[in-house]
Amino acid sequence: MASPRHLTFHYTLRNRGGRILDTSRGAAPLSCLEGAGQIIEGLEEPLRQMNVGETRQVVVPPERAYGVREADLVQKVPRDRLPVDDVKVGDQFQTGPDRQAPVVTVVAIEGDEVLLDANHPLAGEELHFEVELVALRTATPAELQAVGKTP
Repeated sequence: MASPRHLTFHYTLRNRGGRILDTSRGAAPLSCLEGAGQIIEGLEEPLRQMNVGETRQVVVPPERAYGVREADLVQKVPRDRLPVDDVKVGDQFQTGPDRQAPVVTVVAIEGDEVLLDANHPLAGEELHFEVELVALRTATPAELQAVGKTP
């Protein structure tokens, strides 16, 4: 099998309605190591097939992006269990000290209870990307080691 490659690309992400959600344009392009799980599967696969300088429109269904929305990830909790006192709808916070701990969004406040949603904010969304592959090269041993792959 060929060595994993280091992909560098620009992107503009839009929702189904065409509203821009995020872009790398006007800033540094994004880089990732193929096969390392650093970007969503539905975007990495088309990038792997592109040539440097090529631009593509890529539509990624929820199942290949941030997943479908899961009702059991929305729960009511007592307000006094939250790590902050002043909480409002739209606030987000991590549920634990580990950087892999889920991030929750406050979706409603009902008296002493707060409705939290642990779904990714883009769960259930069809994502529309415009991607341009800027650079492509073989990953270095240090890059492979950093993501737990053996050089």
